[in-house]
Amino acid sequence: MLYAYLSVLALTLALGVLGHRHEHVRHRAVLQGAWQQLAPLLIRLPIALIAASFLGELIPQALFGRWLGENSGFIGILIASVLGGVLPGGPVVAFPLILVFERAGVGVPQLIALLTGWSCVALHRTLAFELPTLGWPFVWRRWLVSMILVPMAGLIALAWL
Repeated sequence: MLYAYLSVLALTLALGVLGHRHEHVRHRAVLQGAWQQLAPLLIRLPIALIAASFLGELIPQALFGRWLGENSGFIGILIASVLGGVLPGGPVVAFPLILVFERAGVGVPQLIALLTGWSCVALHRTLAFELPTLGWPFVWRRWLVSMILVPMAGLIALAWL
């Protein structure tokens, strides 16, 4: 987590220096845009983390261990792939839930399949945005590829980790 933070900080500083060298970049407008994106997260993220923590307490950890734990193997990867595909919401909802799953004993390969399923399949985003915009022929083809790639990510993690 520290490395990710330091990487983003270094990138931000580098972009700030580059922006400072160009006179058409307005720093005040950049900071206002950043604040407009950050402000809603300051409200949503703590609430989402608290809700996810409550959810983690309500769901029995034995359930996670049996179906999605390290020893669940390929079946756990398939379940996590499907669960990730139907997991609703954006990152503010999904990542706190994934943290709960991690703390509840879900295996690393299963977490990778879950997160990859959420990223690649995303039923809620597909129905709301992709299908009306791109149509069934494209969505069907993309889903076929994703349905192979998502469990494959978990299997690769299972083999390597």
